[in-house]
Amino acid sequence: MSWALRASVACVFALLGGADAIGQSRPGQGQRIQSALAKLQPQRPGVVDAYVVVAALDADPVFGREAREAGRVLARRFAAEGRALVLAHDEGNDKADAEATPAGLAQALDSVAGRMNRDEDVLVLYTTSHGSPNAGLNFRDPAYGSTIIAPGQLAAILDRTGVKNRLLILQACFSGQFVRALRNPTTIVVTAAAADRSSFGCQSGNDWTFFGDALVNHAFRQPLPLDIQLRRASALIAAAESREDLTPSNPQVSTGANTGKWLSALEQREPQTTTDPVGQSVLGLGK
Repeated sequence: MSWALRASVACVFALLGGADAIGQSRPGQGQRIQSALAKLQPQRPGVVDAYVVVAALDADPVFGREAREAGRVLARRFAAEGRALVLAHDEGNDKADAEATPAGLAQALDSVAGRMNRDEDVLVLYTTSHGSPNAGLNFRDPAYGSTIIAPGQLAAILDRTGVKNRLLILQACFSGQFVRALRNPTTIVVTAAAADRSSFGCQSGNDWTFFGDALVNHAFRQPLPLDIQLRRASALIAAAESREDLTPSNPQVSTGANTGKWLSALEQREPQTTTDPVGQSVLGLGK
């Protein structure tokens, strides 16, 4: 690990309240993440490449299932095969690249940024977890401990990467509280809920949350522009919430004024065929 990366990880430990709040990696996890990072394809000069990082920040199996499949779907959607990293627990033969911790996520983001042209390429980040109002994303794992990743803390982690162009997708209750901290002219921020609303579907036995099922498992599998995919996902969520008489989660989208150039480049390479949803839909949708 380089001096710069060690310093960055140390900063994250300080931000989140020290090592006890984060936990130490279990044996072999450091080697797993380093091996996965080493396999990432380099960026191509003159090409706007997307690099995908997905993290299940909670050990509850639903988040791991969602993260592992999201890694595959996002890599295909944004032409990022060979440039994707998934941090989640394994489940049987369905493997992630390594387990997730806040420090591991920061290390992954820093290392991925080192493969990118920070001014040209795009970082696509998807996190899935529980969330707390007026606090942030919940990290919880019996093997590592628990903590909160606050909006300012995630913003600081991302800013340290130096990556300019970002698509940030946060699946958690109350995740709209991150919009103000993360938005900027070259960033698109998408959250599963408004700052004061819960999102749904995070029961342990589920394959997906409502948001993940709608956006990743359905909308992102269809050859459509990103803005239409986001609207379609919101409509699917709203319909399911209405059927179940739930308070609307009110997903949020913030699109920076200068995102058009990099988004257009990615849209041109979007696959033009549809793929089938995976797992059991929580939205009442068939395959």
